[in-house]
Parts: sequence; structure tokens; C-alpha cells
Amino acid sequence: MSEKFVEVDKLREDLSKNVEIMMNSQHHHEVSSQEVLSRIEKVILEVVTSLSKDEAPILVLPNRSSWANVSFENAVGLKMTSESSVTMVRSNCPSTVSKFGQILKVLSSIYKLVQSNIYATKRDIYYNDTQLFGSQRTVDSIVDDISCLLKVPRRRLHVLASSKGFVSGDLCYLEEDGTRVDCHSSTSATPVSSNVVGISNIVSSAKFVLIVEKDATFQRLLDDDICSKLSPCIMITGKGVPDVNSRLMVRKIWDTLHVPVFALVDADPHGIEIMCIYKYGSVAMSFEAHSLTVPSVMWLGLLPSDLERLRVPEEALIPLTQRDQSKLTSLMNRPYLACQPAWHKELLIIQQSKRKAEIQSLASIAPGFLSCVYLPNKLRYGGWI
Repeated sequence: MSEKFVEVDKLREDLSKNVEIMMNSQHHHEVSSQEVLSRIEKVILEVVTSLSKDEAPILVLPNRSSWANVSFENAVGLKMTSESSVTMVRSNCPSTVSKFGQILKVLSSIYKLVQSNIYATKRDIYYNDTQLFGSQRTVDSIVDDISCLLKVPRRRLHVLASSKGFVSGDLCYLEEDGTRVDCHSSTSATPVSSNVVGISNIVSSAKFVLIVEKDATFQRLLDDDICSKLSPCIMITGKGVPDVNSRLMVRKIWDTLHVPVFALVDADPHGIEIMCIYKYGSVAMSFEAHSLTVPSVMWLGLLPSDLERLRVPEEALIPLTQRDQSKLTSLMNRPYLACQPAWHKELLIIQQSKRKAEIQSLASIAPGFLSCVYLPNKLRYGGWI
């Protein structure tokens, strides 16, 4: 089986030539705790100054949902480069006064955390005043808004988020508190750390990293002992749309090992978008692109072209919904598709066939086809784009 990673090793050699370029483009100055405090004080000073002039304070936030604020760079992904589109949070407007108060409350919590050099979870902040916030989602969004407003990575705000992702395979590391984590177990996966930035002493002989879109597929591959069959490798899932910690973990592993990173997603617009989030980032988190994207991610499968090549039975295919078609149109207009002609061809196949397929559709060819045939052959013969 010594030849099973020949194509993977060739890819690694090709990628290594571009590592320095990518690392330089991703370099970002680390903000000190004192600088974080100063930036918060500046925001509060502006609020107090407005009040002293008998004016209603206003918070001006960069619009994190606007493509107008984002540019695309091949070596970084989607990157916030302007604030031409902003959201005005007014203290004297009925529709935004609640959010104004919520932002100040979270800013106050963050200031105390940074000043005391202690950490809290977003859930801790929510339970500080559940009536004010109303929902956990409100706190989650405001923390990201503040991170973007202050131009400070969320981890520097001393706010942690619980992780939903899992990792397994040839990987050991130390948590910030000194706990040693071993991900080698073939029966159960390790939860992604809630403090990925604090991880150190990563040890691995992995030839590649496999991102798996859905938890169900990830668990099935674990049951099939795929990490042993394709050893040495690392497998990770963000359980659908990845949380920030799962994206940070993929980036951290890539930064340390510089091995190929492959994505295994459904052959549908939503699976492809999830892969694009790992590779190029999202508009909402484009202000942190430098630490969240891995532009070298390769699409291993499930490719729409694989469906015909493997003669996946028609009954295993699913007609596109209106939502799928809207998402497909959106994807085909994304700026990064211009530099991915092979990906564009795959999207055209979905558009023309009006069919999509889940990874599980491969089981209609034969039980165990994914683990025993599809993945080994893809990796051995270079079946990625």
C-alpha cells in the first residue's frame, strides 16, 4: 500500500511551493490586551461625548452581511476591505435602542474580562442578563459585531464559544491548561477545543486532512475505521455549516503540518457552499479571514461528475428545490468561482441535470462503497479538483 499516497505527496510538494506566499498574505498583527481596552474606551468615550452635548449616541457598525464591504484575494479568501456599507445603531430609535443597550452591556462584560485576564463563554454572557438579550443568538451576533467594530479577533476579547465540531485520527496536542489530547481513538471522536488558539505541541504524521461536511457521514466513517484504513490522516467535521472553532482548528492544523486538506461534501449547492466557507470564508466573518480560511482546500467529493461516472442509480438522486436553485445561482456568481473553472463545470452539471445527491447515495452502489472504494481510489489516483 506504499503507493496509496503518491498523488497526495505530489500535491503536498506543489502546495509547499506556495506555503510562504500564503503565510505572508495571512500574517496579521496580534492586538495586545491594552490595545483592546483602549479601543473599547474610545467607543465609550464617543457615547459619553454625545450625551454631554445632549445628542443621542449612535454606534456605527460595519455591515457584516454586505458584499460591498468584501473583496476576494486568492491567497486569503473573502476579506473585509472597506466599510462602505454600515449599520447605524441609534439610542433614540425604537427599532435599535434595545440593540444599543445590548452592545454596551456586552462591551462592559468584555472590558472586565480583558482587564482581569479571565475568559468566559458566550453562554456566560447571555446568562448575565437573559431578559436584556432574549436569546443566545443575540449575544453570538453582538460578540461578532464587536469583534468587527474593534477590529480585534474574538479570542482577544476573552470570549470563548462552545464547539460543535469533532476531530479524529493521527493527532496529539496540548490544551492551554496543559491537558494532553490524543485523537487516535477509532471508536469515538474528540470534540474540537473551545480555545483552539491556546493549542500547542501538535504532533502528527498525517499525510492529509479530510473535512467531512455532515456528522452522520463522519460517524459512519469512524464506524468503518477509516482513519486506520487511510492512516496516517486526520478527519474533522463542523457538523454542517462550521462554527468558528472548527474553522480555526482546520487552519491551525494546516499552519502546523502544511499537508493537503480535502473536503467531502454532498453534491448539492449547500454542501458546496460549506466547503467554500472552509476554503474562502464567509461574508459575515470576512473581517477575520486571515485566521479562518485555508485557500488550499481541494474538493475531493462528492463531485457531480462522479454521479454519472459511477452510475449512481437515478432513484438515489434528488430533484433540486427552488431554494437549491437560488443557492446555486448565488454560488455561480461568487467572485472565487472565476479562479475555479473545474468547480464551475461541476456546478453546471447540477444546473443542467437539476439533480443533487448526498454522500450516502454511494451506498446505493454497494454497502461500504464510500470507505472501501470511493475514498481510497480518490486519494490514490488524485481524484480531486
